[in-house]
Amino acid sequence: MGERAKMPMNKSRFARNIFIVLIALTTVVTLAPLLVPYQPIADAVSPQQLADSASEFIAVKGVTLHYKRTGQGEPVFILLHGTLLNTYTWHEVIGPLAEMGTVIAYDRPPFGLASRPMPGEWNGESPYGYEAQTDLLVGLMEALNIRQAILVGNSMGGSIAALTAQRYPERVQALVLAAPAQTIHGVSAPARWLAATPQMRRLGPLFLQGQADKFGMDLYARSWHDPSKIQSNDLESYRQLLHIQNWDRSLWKLIVAAKPFETLLHFEAITSPTLIITGDDDRVMGTDTNSRLANKMPNARLVVLSGCGHVSQEECPGAFMDAVSQWLAQSYSSSAPQR
Repeated sequence: MGERAKMPMNKSRFARNIFIVLIALTTVVTLAPLLVPYQPIADAVSPQQLADSASEFIAVKGVTLHYKRTGQGEPVFILLHGTLLNTYTWHEVIGPLAEMGTVIAYDRPPFGLASRPMPGEWNGESPYGYEAQTDLLVGLMEALNIRQAILVGNSMGGSIAALTAQRYPERVQALVLAAPAQTIHGVSAPARWLAATPQMRRLGPLFLQGQADKFGMDLYARSWHDPSKIQSNDLESYRQLLHIQNWDRSLWKLIVAAKPFETLLHFEAITSPTLIITGDDDRVMGTDTNSRLANKMPNARLVVLSGCGHVSQEECPGAFMDAVSQWLAQSYSSSAPQR
């Protein structure tokens, strides 16, 4: 009897000990990340400190946007860069485009020299969300008194351009989409919830500090058909932006705000005249993916550039401009701007 009486007590004590261990582990996992000190970016600078003589800044919906403007008259081309890039990605084509009209290249937050607001510094929706990015673009057009524009976007910039055409069709004269990121469906709701927890808000930026440079440079190299053509000043133009205040925390905010794209963007509903440009060696989005997209959109034309990757405006600027100017000439007849 004594032995039998002890067995339930032992089981009860064992269960209690397991419960205590689980509580302790949960407490450690929950609290330990909050005890990790955030390390600010060493030698951080403001966007204005990295600006050059062509840089202009303007406040739009609580965000200070950096942009460069050249050319004159109509049409107006507004250039939207891809993720981790900035206005520099257009440096090979901004001059030729300016021979055809007015060109405005701007930095989408949290990239380039755009400001990087933190929570409490904006009202309403996060400025890093996809829909908010379209609102910022239209706000920029309003601030610069631009009624309508041809939106030229690469990668995620192309998707933001397309989403703008879907939400504000009256503002978009036409679209030039260079390898748009239509297959990136954002971050799932559970993942966004996890990324928004206090623990990951602390750990996430620290992770980005350690990995963003390598990841960014690897992605950039993969974006070229021939990475040996990449110049040192190309890399430096992107690397220097890792020294801007709050780049790590704002990039994490972008991840938190990245809703699944398929719930927002419907390419088949966009009727704006559209040119889709893709390299025949796009290892980021995939050439076939862009070909299928052209078939999906009701008013789109596809041009495949030989010997080009994901960033054709950088790697193959001559072929890129030939495609744009020929398409404009065919789309707008004698009234089209000529190079």
